[in-house]
Parts: sequence; C-alpha cells; structure tokens
Amino acid sequence: MAPGYPSSLAPKLCVRHATKMFGAPEGDQAVVALHDVSLEAGPNAFICLLGPSGCGKTTLLNLIAGFLEPTEGELRVDGQVITCPRSDRGVVFQDYALFPWLTVQQNVQFGPRVLGRSRAQREVIADKYLAMVGLSEFRHRYPHELSGGMKQRVAIARALANQPSILLLDEPFGALDAMTRETMQDELLTLTAQEPKLVIFVTHSVLEAVFLADRIIVMSARPGRILADISVPLTHPRDRTAPDVTEYVREIRTLLAPQLRQEARR
Repeated sequence: MAPGYPSSLAPKLCVRHATKMFGAPEGDQAVVALHDVSLEAGPNAFICLLGPSGCGKTTLLNLIAGFLEPTEGELRVDGQVITCPRSDRGVVFQDYALFPWLTVQQNVQFGPRVLGRSRAQREVIADKYLAMVGLSEFRHRYPHELSGGMKQRVAIARALANQPSILLLDEPFGALDAMTRETMQDELLTLTAQEPKLVIFVTHSVLEAVFLADRIIVMSARPGRILADISVPLTHPRDRTAPDVTEYVREIRTLLAPQLRQEARR
C-alpha cells in the first residue's frame, strides 16, 4: 500500500474519481483515456506513473498540470480545485519545449519574468538553477547548440526557477541514450533532495520507476485505471542491479504483463 501521512495534514494533491474522455469523429464513440482515478499524495514524495502506452499516464499528468479539465471528478492542490495551469506546478516535457530564440539563461528566466520578478532577481534565480544543473558556462548558448541531455537540464532548471511545490515530468528522459538517461536520473534525485517537493514522473520503464520512486502508481491498459499503488521503501542512493531493486522490477513486470498483452491486441 502507499505510504501515508498524518491524518491531521491535508494531502498536497487530491484526485477524486477523475475520468477524462476525448471526442471522436462523428459516428464513433468517445475515447475514454482515464476512468475513475482517485489518489492522494503528500508533499515531498516522488511518485512514478507507470503503464503501457495509451493508459492515460500523460492525460493524468495534464489534468494535474491544469492543461486539461476532467470530464468527471475533480483534482485539488492544497485543497483548491485545479482549473488552469499555475506556477506552483512546474512541468518538464520529453521534447524539452525550450524557446529556440532565447538563450539558456533567458529560457530559465522566462517564468520569473512572467511572474514579475525584477531583472536582478531573474539573474540571481537563473544563476542558481543553472549552477544546480551544471550549465553555468552555457548560459549564453542557444538550444540548438546543446546536446539532448543539456537541453533537458535547461528544461528542468526552467521548471524549478518558479519554485513550484509540485514538479511534473512527462517521460523527460525517454529520448536520451541509456548512459545519459542514467546520469539524468541521478541528477534529478540530487536536485529534488536539495529542494524537496512533490514529484510526479511519467515513465514506460519499470527499472526507472523503481530506481527513482518512493511510490509507483501502476496503470491499466486503456481506459486508464489504477491497477496498483506500490510503496518502494528502499533507501537512496539505489543500485540498479541490487537484488531488492531487481525483485521490485520482476514483480511489477509480472503485474504489467497482462496489460501489455491487452494493449498489443488493440
């Protein structure tokens, strides 16, 4: 079962019976991407959403971000219903989504600028987070001059620059090579240890989920439902090849196998 927190404390995030349907061409039925999903999360947890393609992981992330509205149910952050994106929820996408006409420094300063921070404040913020992701010397470069891993570091720094209490990551390392991906996983854990927050991380990789997460939400094939809510009480840093990590990976893969076969038959 998922780790709890004192009943006197309201959850940071509360999802209640969330269902999301998408319209379909005339004559076809609507697509149910997410069906009756409920979960709660306290602050400073690291949660991975894991499941087969099309199971609603990204849809759930987008509902939490405020990019989508639920067809049924509701989502709350700190007791307030989510109705739109806000700076308290930082988002990192797989495709980086950097502004190509802005330098690295200007990309990181973008959020603070929208929030009305002064030029001096923006420079301090950008310097801080570029140092945290190891890109201070690249502050005047443009995105096309960076490697994939460097672009994703900039994207993470940009998300952190607004000092969100929730960090949402949609398969952020999926396009990276294996070695860079592992390096980025290590760096993300370091960053979130330095500035604790609720992290919700979408992935297709069982090993990535076990390596990163305190808690793994395993989702079913479409329509997406919560199949299991698994606590991973292993201490960090974790060894990807350690027997306890390998055992979690084996159990979750066994759980997912029927869902993957179901998705393959669609």
